[in-house]
Amino acid sequence: MKNKTLSNSRRNFIRRGSFAVAAAATLPTFNLHAANTPSLEIPKGSTILLQGDSITDAGRDKARYYANDASGMGRGYVYQIVAELLGTEPTSELRFYNRGISGHKVFQLANRWEDDCLQLAPDVLSILIGVNDFWHKINGRYDGTVKIYDKDLRKLLDRTKKALPNVKLILGEPFAVKGGSAIGPEWAADFPAYREAAQSIAKDYGAVFIPYQRIFDEALKIAPVSYWCPDGVHPSMAGAHLMAKAWIEGYRSLYPVSYTHLTLPTKRIV
Repeated sequence: MKNKTLSNSRRNFIRRGSFAVAAAATLPTFNLHAANTPSLEIPKGSTILLQGDSITDAGRDKARYYANDASGMGRGYVYQIVAELLGTEPTSELRFYNRGISGHKVFQLANRWEDDCLQLAPDVLSILIGVNDFWHKINGRYDGTVKIYDKDLRKLLDRTKKALPNVKLILGEPFAVKGGSAIGPEWAADFPAYREAAQSIAKDYGAVFIPYQRIFDEALKIAPVSYWCPDGVHPSMAGAHLMAKAWIEGYRSLYPVSYTHLTLPTKRIV
């Protein structure tokens, strides 16, 4: 009886593991790096700054503003990014800062840019902004338009490139996850223009573009919105994980080297 029970347990474990692998293979593709992956060829001591609104802020302690301070990274995708890269790049002496602030729109980033960006002189600047530029318009708290969003973000990047000509840029796509409690029908009609503007800006400024909308759209085929991003705007822990994985792949593309990749099966293993 004991051996039979152990045998059943082993079969169940294999089935569960195989299902997880098959499910993972249908999510947006990420490169999984083997343990012997060579170190990134990045400048030692690089400063990486992540900027944005509440999705980036994620409840960070704003009094803990020093590099790599865990409490200052929030509970979202930024924390997961920093933990992963500090853990896998211990000799690179990377310095991470989170300066996202809940509720902010592009013009509010501009108002604090000297202190929260330029004086930090980042080697890599990541910006995820735009959801409030639309959301606050439809709830009556802001009178901006997609043209203002586009103009303000381009002006901010021009200012940044003038002060920091060698900065590398990562631009996240603003997203709205279908079915979330905060996502009404007006989002489907008008919000895509903000996403398109962000993608166009990324192309024009040579920024790495992180397609968060596609990532969440694909994730909904595996689990419901309540699992990934309950209100459609603020990701769960699982949603933040998807964001972090995509961001890290984008970051790695800034420093192309040869990697050893693990290949996920495309079929379920029985």
